[in-house]
Amino acid sequence: MTEQIIKFRQIERGDNAYLAEIIRTVFVEYDAPRIGTVYSDPTTNALYELFDRENAVLWVAEEKSKIIGCCGIYPTDGLEGDTVELVKFYLQSSSRGVGIGKKMFELSLASAAEHGFKKIYIESLPHFSKAVLIYENYGFQRIPSALADSGHTSCNIWMIKDL
Repeated sequence: MTEQIIKFRQIERGDNAYLAEIIRTVFVEYDAPRIGTVYSDPTTNALYELFDRENAVLWVAEEKSKIIGCCGIYPTDGLEGDTVELVKFYLQSSSRGVGIGKKMFELSLASAAEHGFKKIYIESLPHFSKAVLIYENYGFQRIPSALADSGHTSCNIWMIKDL
């Protein structure tokens, strides 16, 4: 039996196309809205450049040198200074259910705490109900409206958690 070895690292310049493909494939898989979401957001094609700023971290998971997912934190416009958004939590379907997503999620939570944030915010969709359940299991609470100006106007689930 061969053991699955997953490498977790921060985003690199050459990752953009691979990550954009994974994100858009997940949206198609779950028949999630394309407009008003990260699917149509032009920054999805340039995640390295987007995350090349203070207090932003995007974790990438690799298996056998192939990118299989990502998850990170981003100081989205409109958020209070002590709050960061959990963003870009996507994993290719064949890599789900074995703890890879959980590890990326936990690395992102730890990054938020390490950067001094006190709260972490999430925007999502009912299409991603399994992810929303994970958030709830980690203590995220639903809130009635958006806190940030992400530009993702189709998102209609908003959640927050104290770190």
